[in-house]
Amino acid sequence: MLSVAGSLRTSVLQLPVRGVCSATFNRKSSAPGHTCTAPPSAGCPAVCCHMLPVRTLSAVRGLSNVGTLSGAGTLSGVGTLSGVGTLSGVGTLSGVRRLSGVGRLSGVGTLSGVGRLSGVGRLSGVGRLSGVGTLSGVRRLSGGGHDDSAGAAGWYSSLSDSAPVHLSEHFLVSVQQMSGLPWWLSIVVATLSVRTLITLPLAAYQMVIISKVEALQAEISELAKRLRYEVSVRARERGWTEKECRFQFKKNLRRIVSQLYVRDNCHPFKASVLVWVQLPLWISFSLALRNLSLDQSALHSDLAAGGALWFSDLTSPDSTWILPVCLGLINLLIVEVFSLQRVNPSRLQKTVTNFIRAFSVLMIPIAATVPSSMALYWFTSSLVGFSHNLFLRSPTIHKILKLRSHRSDSPYRDLLSAFITKYCR
Repeated sequence: MLSVAGSLRTSVLQLPVRGVCSATFNRKSSAPGHTCTAPPSAGCPAVCCHMLPVRTLSAVRGLSNVGTLSGAGTLSGVGTLSGVGTLSGVGTLSGVRRLSGVGRLSGVGTLSGVGRLSGVGRLSGVGRLSGVGTLSGVRRLSGGGHDDSAGAAGWYSSLSDSAPVHLSEHFLVSVQQMSGLPWWLSIVVATLSVRTLITLPLAAYQMVIISKVEALQAEISELAKRLRYEVSVRARERGWTEKECRFQFKKNLRRIVSQLYVRDNCHPFKASVLVWVQLPLWISFSLALRNLSLDQSALHSDLAAGGALWFSDLTSPDSTWILPVCLGLINLLIVEVFSLQRVNPSRLQKTVTNFIRAFSVLMIPIAATVPSSMALYWFTSSLVGFSHNLFLRSPTIHKILKLRSHRSDSPYRDLLSAFITKYCR
């Protein structure tokens, strides 16, 4: 390793650097920095530099195997910058076609015009990140100042590097190693296990809460009639206006309904616990599979060869669009099954249903751009969720759960009949 630092006896030092024919380092007595310029030429020997304390480094075709590059005011026009342990204290880094293999990139005021930025362990303290063609393999991105894309990338990087995502990665790897199954089947087994052991009991609990709330509606309706009469009597005694009557009625009705929820332990908020558990699980497993599918992942090659049928490579998107289309169809089917449960849906319920339909269609092109491992997980999760929904409709399950509200004795026949009536006639 060759180090260039400290005082120099001569004012100009000629140093051959990889891809640099005649790098010139000027040492001025009044300035602590240096300037390195290199006109393009051929036949230059390769030299590894341990430290380059330069102020300006420009017009360099290739700079590699540098231990530390710091204190440069401007670094621009570099064709390839790779193999740098630490790159810091650079005011402006621009015009680099490829920047890779950098352990730590920090303290850069502006990072722009980079064709590809990959393999960076930590990217922090960057004031502005713009014009980057491809950003991949960055484990941590933080400290972005003005650019919205940098802030979004930092938020996404923090989420993908969070503890729940790493726990999901460990679970997926453990399932594959313990079972010895191929990766595609391990993803299916892991999804089925999580949905069955965690979300299925919560879905059953949600049905119990909803059943209790529905059973209370008749009692609430009767109490509301009594309360309306009492409020009208009190209004005549005290001379309340119509607005005051409505206020007293709503306030007392809320109090009575809350007391009923406490009595039967069925507050409607408890019915949303499934969403608050299922959504973080879905995000964690999705990001875990994406992390495992990255080029820098130790299991990238195993996932690349762990597919089946038309999706043989789990690290690349499904070019046939079969998985994305199947995902969209199963999601639309789930939406339609839920919509058939409502006899007279309200306007809000219709709006929400249409929004979910649109989102299910939007998921098709999204699933076509992510690794096949993620698309396979999404499809398997939706398919298992749909099968659980049908399973929980069974009259036997209703008897086991002791549901209060009346349920059909032939739910599957009724569902098929409603589906045919709505879409086939």
